[in-house]
Amino acid sequence: MTVNVLSRNFAVNKVLRMPFENAGIMIRVAIIEDDNTIRDGYAYLLGNEPGFEITGTYPSFELAEHDISSNVPDIILLDVQLPGIRGVDAIPKIKKAIPRVQVLVLTVYESEEIIFTALRNGASGYLTKNISADKIIESVKEVMNGGGAMSTGIAKLVMQSFQKNMASPLSKRETQVLEGIAGGKSRSKIATELFIDLETVKTHIKNIYHKLDVNSKDEAIKIARESKYI
Repeated sequence: MTVNVLSRNFAVNKVLRMPFENAGIMIRVAIIEDDNTIRDGYAYLLGNEPGFEITGTYPSFELAEHDISSNVPDIILLDVQLPGIRGVDAIPKIKKAIPRVQVLVLTVYESEEIIFTALRNGASGYLTKNISADKIIESVKEVMNGGGAMSTGIAKLVMQSFQKNMASPLSKRETQVLEGIAGGKSRSKIATELFIDLETVKTHIKNIYHKLDVNSKDEAIKIARESKYI
């Protein structure tokens, strides 16, 4: 997401928001995000919202690790793709150090693998960075109230994953690759999101065509959707 989009999101007029159940208690927030502008934007947004206190902002988990263990925030806004230890891999470490802390993922990544890894590792919510400033604040309160905040697109993807045909001939990785193709993503984009190289993506596509007995991506997508493989 561009800086301009982020700025517009943080500049929207405030609307009626979800009340925090523990009225009068400050929600202590730490932010781990490697983009300086986005990180500062989150800090400005929440730092100027009544009932919120920013305990620290960090460009990586390594730089945050010691502070969050001593400052003990209530919730951490976390990007999944960070320099050094990835955000998704940092979640178990965070939960081990501070078992009661809530982790709210805010990222541009919508890969099914990353989403489910984050949720399995203990994330309380998963949002994409194109959401409004009001939605970020509402989501923090929702998570603190025991809910599980998700962007609309993420919630839809999670639901679809439970509706897939369990008899699919495709492996989990092949399914992820085909979903990326069906979503209009390039091979290089799929490789980046799945953390695999381009040649591996090409091999998966070849295997998909063979298993579905097709010769083109359009045919593969058509059959996969009709059979609920994706």
